Amino acid sequence: MGHGLLRCSCSLYGWVGGAGILNGSFPARTGCKSSIVAQLGGTMHLMTSNELRTVVVPAAGLGTRFLPATKTVPKELLPVVDTPGIELIAKEAAQAGAERLAIITAPKKQGIMAHFRTDAELEATLEARGKEDQLAKVRATDGLIDVAAIEQPEPLGLGHAIGLAETHLAEDEECFAVMLPDDLVLPYGVMETMLEVRQRYGGSVLCAVEVPEEDVSKYGVFDIAADSDDPQVKKVNGMVEKPDLEDAPSNFAATGRYLLDRQVFEALSRTKPGKGGEIQITDAIELMISEGHPVHIVVHQGKRHDLGNPGGYIRACVDMALEDETYGESLKQWLEQRLGE
Repeated sequence: MGHGLLRCSCSLYGWVGGAGILNGSFPARTGCKSSIVAQLGGTMHLMTSNELRTVVVPAAGLGTRFLPATKTVPKELLPVVDTPGIELIAKEAAQAGAERLAIITAPKKQGIMAHFRTDAELEATLEARGKEDQLAKVRATDGLIDVAAIEQPEPLGLGHAIGLAETHLAEDEECFAVMLPDDLVLPYGVMETMLEVRQRYGGSVLCAVEVPEEDVSKYGVFDIAADSDDPQVKKVNGMVEKPDLEDAPSNFAATGRYLLDRQVFEALSRTKPGKGGEIQITDAIELMISEGHPVHIVVHQGKRHDLGNPGGYIRACVDMALEDETYGESLKQWLEQRLGE
């Protein structure tokens, strides 16, 4: 028998038209041990505490760089070709083995949650018209992953947003992931590598990309241990937020994937607000490192697109469209013609 994950047959949130209730908190997992049991070669094993169950997705920002589009449409619903960014995150989280998304939302961004609800009328219309391909796309999120909303009443920083998720984790969850929807990290799989690194070294694991020296001032940059010979996995001594080039300890920049030990919540509680009254996750991680908490980075070797600004968003759309079996070839031909003019 192949490797598989046996999920609990009981519903954690209840079901409405095949989609999880989207505005509740995550209950404790007592009585549902079967949902965290793996079947490996016919033998039953409880998953370790390092297994990923919850992915926190901060999505409360206003998306002002995309105005006027984001006046009515949340930035996370803008399509990369034909799939909203938030759905790409859900697929990545599910592939990494996560069972649920905790989406940090703002009061006026309920459209994000609506994307994960079943639209029976739309599905019936598509089915009646024989539009099977479109129907499959609409149903792509059905049963993909459980989703719940956590409202952030006011924008007090990424660290504050992440801290809101603490009471929504089960008591035995010792780690969780954070995926920033502004970052499209391709191909999928970096979170699985990060889980392996945590299994080996413990602590927290972050994703990094190498950036040109002239761009280091745009990112949080890692101070790497001198004995980090592994080209993909490196120990972190500290972080510097948006340093000047002469002050940058490396050109390894943080990208939007975090695998955090639960200790981060205690560190966040001791992190003082910085500029604009915001609590930053980098400050909490710095505090943990200073107190001996192991932190490593996985250097991503693939692509990373910034969906948080129009320029990066356009590049992501073109890149993914070129790989699309429906649009790729014709788009390539058009681009060659257009660039040759």
